[in-house]
Amino acid sequence: MKPDLFEAPDYYNLDDLFSEEHKLVRDAAREWVKRDVSPIIETYAQKAEFPKQIIGGLAEIGAFGPYIPETYGGAGLDQISYGLIMQEIERGDSGVRSTASVQSSLVMYPIWKYGNEEQRQKYLPKLASGAFMGAFGLTEPNHGSNPGGMTTNYKDMGDHYLLNGAKLWISNAPFCDVAVVWAKNEEGRIHGLIVERSMEGFSTPETHNKWSLRASATGELIFQDVKVPKGNLLPNKSGLGAPLGCLDSARYGIAWGAIGAAMDCYDTALRYAKERVQFGKPIAGFQLQQKKLAEMITEITKAQLLAFRLGQLKNEDKATSAQISMAKRNNVDMALKVAREARQILGGMGITGEYSIMRHMMNLESVVTYEGTHDIHLLITGLDITGLNAFK
Repeated sequence: MKPDLFEAPDYYNLDDLFSEEHKLVRDAAREWVKRDVSPIIETYAQKAEFPKQIIGGLAEIGAFGPYIPETYGGAGLDQISYGLIMQEIERGDSGVRSTASVQSSLVMYPIWKYGNEEQRQKYLPKLASGAFMGAFGLTEPNHGSNPGGMTTNYKDMGDHYLLNGAKLWISNAPFCDVAVVWAKNEEGRIHGLIVERSMEGFSTPETHNKWSLRASATGELIFQDVKVPKGNLLPNKSGLGAPLGCLDSARYGIAWGAIGAAMDCYDTALRYAKERVQFGKPIAGFQLQQKKLAEMITEITKAQLLAFRLGQLKNEDKATSAQISMAKRNNVDMALKVAREARQILGGMGITGEYSIMRHMMNLESVVTYEGTHDIHLLITGLDITGLNAFK
C-alpha cells in the first residue's frame, strides 16, 4: 500500500484568501482522505464496490449538508467551505464525492429549501449523520438533457399518491434509504416526492459493468404503483425550476471537486517526473515535460480562482445558474485534460492502479457528462450571453 504523499498546489497563494475556518475545514477533510480513502480506494475501484464503511467519516468531516443549518444537523458552514470539502473528497475519488454531493445538494437541499418543517425535522438530521442515505431521481431512460419530458407520474388517490415510472443513472440508488423523486401530477406539473425504501413497489436495481465511477454505487429507481403519503410531497416549490435549483448546488460542488482530481493528477505527475530518470537526468528536466506541467498548474490555478469567486457570489446569494454552468463545464474539462497529460508523463505506469491518474481519468468521463453535459452547459452560456435559445 503506497503512502499518500499529496501536496496541494497553490501557485497564486489562495490560502491567503481563505478564512481560518475554511482552512480548518479543508485540512480536516484532506487528512481524512489521506487516512481513510487513499489506502483503500484503488481496491474498491477494482472491485467496482462502494466502501460503505466511510459513510461515518464523511458525516464527521461535514460532507453531508455542510451548509445546512445546525438546527437540522448540518454544520452551518458557508459555500466556500462546502466547495473545499468537495475538492478534497474528489482529490480522493470522484465517486466518493458523488455520494456526498447527492446527499448534500440533491437530497438534503430540496428537503431544506422546498420541504416543510415536519419534513426537515424528520429527514435532515438522519441524512446529516449518515444514518439515512439519499438518492435523487430526475434522469430517466429516455429523458436526460431534457428532464422536462419526464414520464414518471403520480395520481391523487384521495388519501395518498400513486407513483409510477423509472429513473436511471442514479448515484446511491442501490443502498439509499430515501429518494427525492421528481414526477408529474395529473396536470403535468413537476413536483418532488420523498420516497422511502420500505414503500411497496419501490426497487433499486444496481447498474453494473461501469468503466467509470467504479467506487460509487449507481442504479435505477423503479416505481410500480408505489403508495406515497401526501405528507411526503415537497410543498414549497414545483415546476422544472425546483430540481434545477438542486442541480445548481450540485454543479457548484462539482466545479470545486474537479479541481481536486486535477490537483491529484498534477501532484502525482510532478513527483514522478522529478524521480524518473531517462537519458541520464530526471524527465522533469526535459522541455516537453515542463510544458505539460506548466500548462497543468496554469489551468488548475485559473480554475481555483474561478471557483473561489463563484463561492463568494454563492455566499452573497448572487451566483446565477449560468455562472455555475460555466464553472462546472470549464473545471471538469480542465481536469480531464490535466489527467490525460499527467497519464502521458507517467508513460506505461500511468495506466496502472499503482497510481491514481487512470482512475481519475475514467471517473471524469462521467463527471463531464452528469449534472448537465459539457455541450449543454456550453449552450446555457450561449443562451445567457445572446438571449437566443439554441435548445429549441
